[in-house]
Amino acid sequence: MVFKGSFSIHDMSVKRIVSFLPSATELLYEFGVQDILYGVTHECKYPPGATSKLKVINSVIKSDELTSKEIDTVTCQLLKEGKDIFILDEKNLRDANPDLIISQETCEVCAVHTNQVNRAIKILGKKPLLLSMNPHNLHEIIEAVKELGRILEKETRAKEISDLLEKRIQNIQKKSFDKKPKVLAIEWIDPFFTAGHWIPEMIEIAGGVNMISKVGEYSRRLNFQEIEQTDPDMIIVMPCGFDTSRVISEYNSILKNDIGWNSLKAVKNNKVFAVDANSFFSKPSIRTVEGLEILAKIIQPETFQELRIDDNTYAHI
Repeated sequence: MVFKGSFSIHDMSVKRIVSFLPSATELLYEFGVQDILYGVTHECKYPPGATSKLKVINSVIKSDELTSKEIDTVTCQLLKEGKDIFILDEKNLRDANPDLIISQETCEVCAVHTNQVNRAIKILGKKPLLLSMNPHNLHEIIEAVKELGRILEKETRAKEISDLLEKRIQNIQKKSFDKKPKVLAIEWIDPFFTAGHWIPEMIEIAGGVNMISKVGEYSRRLNFQEIEQTDPDMIIVMPCGFDTSRVISEYNSILKNDIGWNSLKAVKNNKVFAVDANSFFSKPSIRTVEGLEILAKIIQPETFQELRIDDNTYAHI
């Protein structure tokens, strides 16, 4: 089942939680309930304490050892053959023995999906309660904070978090812009994929005109001709799960010397940027709001010159 209606952690007597979702793991730490978090995924690396938790999920794809093209090829082959991208560690799952499993249904490539949840239920001797978190825009990300806070009986902390997030969004949103550049965000570069879900909305709020993708829509494959026809003023490269240095490395090996790519206006004008996608863009977490601030700094640097952003979060490429 997926939770609906009114309930709380007290009502359910939840003592042990497993998170199949990195953004949920981050939020559990923000609520201070990490002591009852007994299992996480291989992707739950933030905050640092999450890495010491029992791993109940691993990936069959060794992303650190493969190029973008190789990752795409392996992923497509697994999906075509009906094989799983993520695998359950049955022993660790039984040891975690969760009363509550938090998962998602947004993307079967980016995080644990329905197959693993169903398998987990079969493995466990009891039937844990399930919570599926599926935000597609900034509003839904904040609503997810409030909902999980209510479930965990952490309403006060949830309000503090959500109020701060809303204030930071409004700080960007209230600005007016004399000129808005055409911005294309790319979620994968070999092959090209658009950046969907919450990214188009973030670009628009940050003072850009989002190109190709639409708010709330899934990311999709696109060809170079679409990019060429759009000829954006600015390109932001954010391959799913990559940090800034990995984005730059992939870009340099794949696109830097490509003749067609170098004919684009954004490339000629040195308006191509790499961002830390793994931390601030790939996941619908509370850190996505920091991603919005990063975009504002990139897209409208003069307007947001006083906005303080960590230098490691983005770079010119």
